[in-house]
Amino acid sequence: MRRLLLIVMFIFFISGTALAEGLPLVNKISIVGLKRTEEGAIKAKISQKIGEPVSQDKISEDIKSIFKMGYFDDVKVEIEPFEGGVRLIYTVKEKPTIVRIDFQGNKELEDSKLKEKITVTSGSIADTVLIQDNALKIRNFYEEEGYWLANIVPVIKKISEDEISLTYQITEGPKIKIRKIIISGNNSISSSKIKKAMETKEWWLLSFITSSGYYKKAQMESDVEKIKGLYFDNGYIKAVAAEPEISVDRESKGMTITIRVSEGDQYKVSTVDFSGNKVYDDDTVRKLITIPPGTVFSKSLLEKNIQAISSLYSDNGYALASVVPDLVPDENNKTVHVSLAISEGEKYRIGRVEVSGNTKTRDKVIRREIRFDEGDIFSSSKLKRTYERITNLQYFDSVDMVPKPKYEEKVVDLDIRVKERPTGFLSVGGGYSSVDKFIATADLTQGNLFGKGQYLKIKGELGGVSSLYEITFRDPWFLDKPLSFSTGIYKTTRDFTEYNKKAYGAFVGLGKRFGEYWNEDVSYNFERATISDIKAGASAIIIDQQGTKSTSSITSTTTRDSRDNYLDPSRGSRNSFTATYAGIGGDNYFVKALVDSAWYFPIGPTSIMLRGRFGYSKGLFDNAVPLYERFYVGGIYTVRGLGFGEAGPKDPGTGEPIGGTTELIFNTEYVFPILPEMKLKGVVFFDAGQAYQDFINFGSLRYTTGTGIRWISPMGPIRIEWGYNIQKKPGESSSKFEFAFGSFF
Repeated sequence: MRRLLLIVMFIFFISGTALAEGLPLVNKISIVGLKRTEEGAIKAKISQKIGEPVSQDKISEDIKSIFKMGYFDDVKVEIEPFEGGVRLIYTVKEKPTIVRIDFQGNKELEDSKLKEKITVTSGSIADTVLIQDNALKIRNFYEEEGYWLANIVPVIKKISEDEISLTYQITEGPKIKIRKIIISGNNSISSSKIKKAMETKEWWLLSFITSSGYYKKAQMESDVEKIKGLYFDNGYIKAVAAEPEISVDRESKGMTITIRVSEGDQYKVSTVDFSGNKVYDDDTVRKLITIPPGTVFSKSLLEKNIQAISSLYSDNGYALASVVPDLVPDENNKTVHVSLAISEGEKYRIGRVEVSGNTKTRDKVIRREIRFDEGDIFSSSKLKRTYERITNLQYFDSVDMVPKPKYEEKVVDLDIRVKERPTGFLSVGGGYSSVDKFIATADLTQGNLFGKGQYLKIKGELGGVSSLYEITFRDPWFLDKPLSFSTGIYKTTRDFTEYNKKAYGAFVGLGKRFGEYWNEDVSYNFERATISDIKAGASAIIIDQQGTKSTSSITSTTTRDSRDNYLDPSRGSRNSFTATYAGIGGDNYFVKALVDSAWYFPIGPTSIMLRGRFGYSKGLFDNAVPLYERFYVGGIYTVRGLGFGEAGPKDPGTGEPIGGTTELIFNTEYVFPILPEMKLKGVVFFDAGQAYQDFINFGSLRYTTGTGIRWISPMGPIRIEWGYNIQKKPGESSSKFEFAFGSFF
């Protein structure tokens, strides 16, 4: 139709005087039909210019160019005489605007998450290609979340001539379980070892807890790299893992993932050399290289060596130092030469240190944890330690440390960005404790009082067999110095099987930090306790302590704590020695000492904890150690799977625990992630321990094993553990299920 119109117009001009002068000139160009689009945007696409002869080819190309903009349903061109030439009239019909976007049928994925995945928004042009492309984006998102049978249909509803609403009609279908993961092409490394290195797992019985067994695209991409890394760690430097092949059985609602591997040959290290070092001599650098020639090449070992060399430089001011490896394989001998190119860069100092994001916490609370001053030589280890110390304040959900090098000034500015978390806790309610049975509690705790980093706790607890009322205050930077001050008062009662105890007391303490990891605390405690309601047949140890006595004691604690995270440690250690002397007045005279050592070792995303404790107490001046100062072994904080005091001396007549004057406890834990994004972990443990009547009777231990979960919840850390009693004795249960809210080992 457009061509016919053009031909007619051309015939009109050819039939007149214009024939003698050639094709008519374009004297004007008009755009008609625009409502939202800028006229200039259209004219920028038009190649036909004013003052030039009219060209059918240019007009045809212009129509195509305008269509390609994607804003129009129709484009027409008309020609009419104008001032001795012609006027071109481009008539367009704009596509309607999307005024509303809805989702229907989605139950598993929220609207807000779906909107994050699409590029079409309210106000967008209703372009068919764009709408279909976003339907595909939604489908891909569902596949990434495991819903491979999801169906997405865009539904357009006309509101007016220029407006439409867009609804994505969603049929989610069931979540597809990974029934089988097939590794093919692997001869040197077993399929089970490859699968163990992967985060993607086949669906199993507890997948509803671990959320494993479902396909996630990002996780799968990471797993492909992990498979390559596994091969590189075993000398297969040319190994290739292909993109996963995914097959979905719509009837069984199951998925099979096939990963094809090309291993290649195994390579050994021939030689290792390095270059570019000027600041440090060859011997200093070579000591950090632990790759022995003749051994199978290992990528992870190479990375450790690179990190060690990088740390040597970055700990001493060379903030931009880098080490780039180059692998030169020898195809004939199946060896690889490793060359490390060191780029030292310039020496940098710390510039400005800015703290942001702390709306409540005062700047000084954060800055006093920083392990360097402005103007100091840059040190990556001090940067890391600063991160650990700020994180261990437990005031922030996240801590980001962003170095900003200034190349001309040779300084590194540092931005410390924190995101605060609630540090106040108010709880009024009830619950159940595996020790105290039913309890009612009221707890008001502020861990960052007035943003000064001070701690205040007011707590009341009433249980079936015990009660506790306490007020505690602690200032970790007393008088803005590296001194701690603590004080508190308490009142407690507890009904034991053979007697009852009532006590009240108060304490005050001072502490001082030494160096980076050491701390010394000294505290004075006064307690007045009453032992009453002694049951008939109780042992002489209990009967002798009937009545009211006071304890006036001083306690000294020396601690070295290098853990990376106090609540959830994975590396470092905590070692302490505590000594108590009671007899500064009062009625009780005794000494008590405790050595406690815990070590944490990371193994990838998992960790191992080894802990040992030895406690000793002795009465002085012919006085016995009070019942409530003796060692009771058994329970969630000592040997799990045993009841309170079961691993220790018992009353000969009734068989009830009476505690020991000496204890020895060992704990081993293997901690692994379950839901990392929720900070939920699992634990497998083995415990051994025993309390003894006296040091001379040191003997065998009681053994237990079990499993549990750890959760860093928004309300605080929670642990739930089940322990199995390996050496069950008459009257004991074969296992115990326990939980605690507070802190881990």
